[in-house]
Amino acid sequence: MLSRVRVWLNRTYAENVFFMDQLRRNPSARAVEIHATHGDADSPVLAAADTAELEPEGLSPAGYVEFALDQCQRRGIDVFVPRLHQAAIVAHRADFAAIGTALLAPPPEAVAVFHDKVVAYEAVQAVGVPVPPWWRVRTADELVAAVEELEADGHKACFKPASGAGGVGFRVITRAPFSLAQLNGFPSPYVSLDTVVEALEQADEQVDWLVMPRLEQPEVSVDTLTGTDNRVRLAIGRTKNGRRRGFTQHEQWLEPARLIAEGFGLHYLSNIQFRMFGDRPVLMDVNTRPAGGLHQLSLCGVNVPWAAVQLALGEDTGVIEPPFLGQDYTVVSGLRQLRPVSVPHQRVEEVEPLLPSVPAPAPAVETAQALPL
Repeated sequence: MLSRVRVWLNRTYAENVFFMDQLRRNPSARAVEIHATHGDADSPVLAAADTAELEPEGLSPAGYVEFALDQCQRRGIDVFVPRLHQAAIVAHRADFAAIGTALLAPPPEAVAVFHDKVVAYEAVQAVGVPVPPWWRVRTADELVAAVEELEADGHKACFKPASGAGGVGFRVITRAPFSLAQLNGFPSPYVSLDTVVEALEQADEQVDWLVMPRLEQPEVSVDTLTGTDNRVRLAIGRTKNGRRRGFTQHEQWLEPARLIAEGFGLHYLSNIQFRMFGDRPVLMDVNTRPAGGLHQLSLCGVNVPWAAVQLALGEDTGVIEPPFLGQDYTVVSGLRQLRPVSVPHQRVEEVEPLLPSVPAPAPAVETAQALPL
């Protein structure tokens, strides 16, 4: 009988509850126990785990590595999927291996390349992957010069942090002044150039932004699974065009994704995003971690989280071909149960559940002493 596998996800996206679901529904029926830590007591990831703890706040990267090593040793973690402080953690891979924990993350060299978008663009361009025109800006004058050059070529300019993830800080530049129209409806990603310039001139420190043309849809996120031998085991593109989502295995998307994953040693799970610049795909971003939408590949008949855990455990999956491509779909929100909260003068078990119609997840959740709920 195969032994239980113990997997830890540290501070991660709420969507990774689906990653956890897929691990438990692995095709080998192998028992999987999941540990989760987070800084937010109301993260659904904590409620979905078998055991959970709140993460201490204010730790330096080095301090967080010590916390992580302690978690792995105390909890008997076989596979650790790090998101927070990934760069610091992978630099200590040997320390984790010494206590029996495999890191489901690329080596430090690959993480370093793709932490900085400018370094990443220069590196992938050198191996033949097309990238959009870009400018690194730190001052108002540099921003204006980049925007004017893009507009002279007929493009809309946008900017985002040179280091960042998840679309945080992304804005599209407009010449229209701020007006009441921008206060109607939902918040917009558009921001007036004058407003940005004024903010930069009043700031006490420089920014570090990447300015580039606004790229067009479709957006294609290629999820790749790569072994430590740098060979891609699986690559499937998830397409997005407005609300419509779908899948593709067209080589115009997969070939550059494989080139990046294999050429830079993006071991295990990575997500490589492309958009259109004119009539050709160009690289938009590379994430050295599982994508939040990775579970959507289950619509193609594959369980990618489990295949990644197998690779981390040294069990080669071979090349994985999806048996089919799922039909087009859209994404809607759903309900997930949270951990109970403490209420004054009441025991937790006396509190009515927030969502009584939602069945509790199958695994019980251990309340660690460090979790003040």
